[in-house]
Amino acid sequence: MGFSQWMRKNLFRVKDQNGALIEEQEVRSLYRRCISIAWPSTVEGALLSIIGSMDTMMVGTLGSAAIAAVGLTGQPRMILLICVQALCVGTTALCARRRGAEDREGANSCLAQSLAVVTVLGLLMTAIGYFGADWFMMLAGANEDTLQLSADYFRIISLGMVFNSWSLCICAAMRAVGQTRITMATNITANIVNVCLNFVLINGYLGFPALGVKGAAIATLCSTMVSFAIAVWFVCHRDGYYHFSLPKFDRATMSGLLKVGSSSVLESACLRVGFLVTARLVAGIGTDAFAAYQIVSQVTTLSFTLGDGAATAGTSLVGQNLGARRKDLAMATVRITRKVSVILSFALMIFIFLLRRQLGLLFTREEEILTGVTLSFCVVVFGILSQNGRVVYAGCLRGAGDVKYVAACALLSVTVLRPVLTYFFCYPAEAWFPGRYIAVMGPWIAFVIDAFVREALLYRRIRKGKWLEIELG
Repeated sequence: MGFSQWMRKNLFRVKDQNGALIEEQEVRSLYRRCISIAWPSTVEGALLSIIGSMDTMMVGTLGSAAIAAVGLTGQPRMILLICVQALCVGTTALCARRRGAEDREGANSCLAQSLAVVTVLGLLMTAIGYFGADWFMMLAGANEDTLQLSADYFRIISLGMVFNSWSLCICAAMRAVGQTRITMATNITANIVNVCLNFVLINGYLGFPALGVKGAAIATLCSTMVSFAIAVWFVCHRDGYYHFSLPKFDRATMSGLLKVGSSSVLESACLRVGFLVTARLVAGIGTDAFAAYQIVSQVTTLSFTLGDGAATAGTSLVGQNLGARRKDLAMATVRITRKVSVILSFALMIFIFLLRRQLGLLFTREEEILTGVTLSFCVVVFGILSQNGRVVYAGCLRGAGDVKYVAACALLSVTVLRPVLTYFFCYPAEAWFPGRYIAVMGPWIAFVIDAFVREALLYRRIRKGKWLEIELG
């Protein structure tokens, strides 16, 4: 079989929900649209992951306590953003539907109403995060080494919640209509600013004072404001798809946002509770173990963001095709985006496995931490393919508005299964086999099992096709 024949059989032979073949010309068009949306999002995710890792590397010069302290703020920050991110999911779903139905004014109205709501939420989150920093850090599992450092960091970054909420909402609307190059430019520019300010503020270069962890927090706050400014500029740009306007609330839009957003809140809550419990379990092992966990998390984020690029294309195109009443192309989109994610997954698996020790050396020279990191990477590679599969399937279901099922899967797998498995491997299994790094690898064994379970559940939902019948406002 020649290469062209193999391509035609494996890549361009795509079926709709009834098992009928989609015309090859339409399949090729879908591939082009998918790749045009996915590649900026994939590049954005990969570069943001790398930049985020550089952030951790810079903080890592201050020691393992600093790495752990900054890592502890991650889940509490995401908990505060639950409602905003849920509203952003609804914004993406509705704007994509209206883009497919060629209702530009409806999409703009949706964005304006969403921005009004996230402004209120952002102000509320700023107050909660600033005044509740100590409580959040104790909840996350901070100990005597990390409590003050992590609380100081969290107070500073909480000041940017309103700006963060606006940029998240605008970028969600941009992804809905396939304008992922704009979100790429916004987020990459902001994170480059973050790295540059980290360089001068953490250790004190170019005449700036050495502020340590507080310097990293100030850099993050400044980058958030930069992201906000760029996103607003794109909305105010006359030639763009969106234009800034005062909100005029209507029942259809708010009902659609609430329908998708409420289920997304449940999903996000399940994820955050599960991740928070997992992080606390790992933090209970010790500072070195938690530092190793944070380092591996930084690299595995790359896996998520690469899959998320294909998922972003799936969310946008599924919503647009359903808005255009093309259920056949919506199902074809799922299958095409999954094929794209498989190619990316295999490339990433090879990269992580071959460079597992070198990746660890970028963050630390402490041999105890480095050994745990290297062993954990060997575990992680087995879950990347399924991890990206579940990311793609979940993204496509969100594009259709079927967020309740995605939330149910998150509740079962992330909130229940993953913490239970993490506890088992980190404590009883470690006690049975001491000195073999079972506790350090435990969270990642749980990660692999979670990936397989959620992918299977989401794929089952995709095959049934009920998500094709969902109506949004």
